[in-house]
Amino acid sequence: MRQPAREPDMEAVLDSASSDETPGLGRSRLLKVAVPAIMLGLTLLAWEVYVRVNAVPPYILPAPSLVAQTLVKDWGTLYPALLVTLRITFSALILALIGGTVLAVLLVQSKWVELALYPYAVILQVTPIVAIAPLILVYVSSTQAAIMICAFLVAFFPILSNMVQGLKSVDHNLLNLYDLYGASRWQQLRLLKLPAALPYFMTGLKIGGGLSLIAAVVAEFAAGSAGAGSGLAFRLLEAQYRLNIPRLFAALVLLSATGVAIFALTSVVAWLSLRRWHESALAREN
Repeated sequence: MRQPAREPDMEAVLDSASSDETPGLGRSRLLKVAVPAIMLGLTLLAWEVYVRVNAVPPYILPAPSLVAQTLVKDWGTLYPALLVTLRITFSALILALIGGTVLAVLLVQSKWVELALYPYAVILQVTPIVAIAPLILVYVSSTQAAIMICAFLVAFFPILSNMVQGLKSVDHNLLNLYDLYGASRWQQLRLLKLPAALPYFMTGLKIGGGLSLIAAVVAEFAAGSAGAGSGLAFRLLEAQYRLNIPRLFAALVLLSATGVAIFALTSVVAWLSLRRWHESALAREN
């Protein structure tokens, strides 16, 4: 007598599928790290070989090994400047996050506020910060505060514009459903619009993080600040004036590493916020 065919155990099928996908996913993540690292290593090796073979003077192009030695030797000078730049960058970014979010909510909740303020926010954004910085330096007594204001202005608009776009991108059917059940405007904002705008906010955070660092450096160039409270931008200028090119490269490496670290940090924050529900942070199922 024939036995009836057993239905496949779905849990076993899913477990086998996930076990088949896990090695591929691990290899993909490994490649994302290994390929850029290998490319960076080959570039540094070619740079080192070129400098040594052609006997390029260090005041023209220092070798990577010399840049690394200078970074270690001058760490006592570069590290305090790095802390100053980081303090200005993160202070400006936090203020831009708070100000951009609050103003975006006001713009979306009130059409009159949007008509009155948004055009001036656009004008402020399209005006080069290098042109605004001298005026800020005239009217603000502290150079560090003026630099932070410049960094804030540059980081503010991307956060504002992304947040406004996110708050306005809510599904109209959901808005109609909330209206049907008599939800107030603030209930719609808290329960529907703000969660829906979170991906846009995270995009603005990643953009604003990089721009705040760039603006802090550019503003310090424009300010020409010097002394113990100066950031990495002054150390760059100082090394250039003294033809200390290895230190210039070392400061540049620190700035680049700081920018990469800020982008990585904001990307991790965005992933942690969206990984359970938004398509941009979820792996494809097919």
